[in-house]
Amino acid sequence: MGRLAITCLCLLSLPAARAEPPAVAPPPPIDTAIDRSVVIPPPRTHHRGREIAQTMHYDGAAWLVRESRQREEDCRMLLEALDVEPGQTICDMGSGNGFYTLELARLVGPRGVVYAVDIQPEMLRMLAEQAAAEGLDTIRPVLGTPIDPRLPAGAIDMVLCVDVYHEFSHPDEMLARIRASLKPQGRLVLAEFRGEDPAVPIKPLHKMTKRQMRAEMEPAGFAVDREFDRLPWQHLVFFRADRGQGQP
Repeated sequence: MGRLAITCLCLLSLPAARAEPPAVAPPPPIDTAIDRSVVIPPPRTHHRGREIAQTMHYDGAAWLVRESRQREEDCRMLLEALDVEPGQTICDMGSGNGFYTLELARLVGPRGVVYAVDIQPEMLRMLAEQAAAEGLDTIRPVLGTPIDPRLPAGAIDMVLCVDVYHEFSHPDEMLARIRASLKPQGRLVLAEFRGEDPAVPIKPLHKMTKRQMRAEMEPAGFAVDREFDRLPWQHLVFFRADRGQGQP
């Protein structure tokens, strides 16, 4: 009995086996296969009477995930208004570090796909790391160019642009590419801070009116499908490709 007791005590004194940390999936690869032979014209300064805003630098990425964003913009309401369905293919255009991309991936579920397009690889790296940390493997980060989001043709159910369209340096080229990427029933959705409303505390250069949005979308082959007017600071306008203009 004494020998058994000593053996038990020795076993109890052994260090516990160290638990292995949970495996973390590697970040999704960023598609950077840009055709370098394509010449990108100089950025425009104005478009159809509107001054084009500068793109937010990746150094300011923290502003996109600030604690107050939900309270100020009601991002949950915006997501609900999109009516995203499981299995859809969505593009978060100008995705930045993934504030909306991650939520869209949860909404489309494991059978869906979310293309996260940005022109700054630093933003996409932040997004990819967060997607891996959260186990979201349906996100496809894509490095776009100022004239081409590099989306597959006729494959996208919805292209979402949240506070980003007004920064397109080449709006006509980008809208033509977006239009080509949409499925027949696909939609381009613009969320823009309300330019008509002086109470919205955003610089005028980063706001748009509904009139200006239509003035730019209609010549590019889009027509208003519906509008959502309940967000605190933003317009949310859904556009469809206007097949009546004789465009493909």
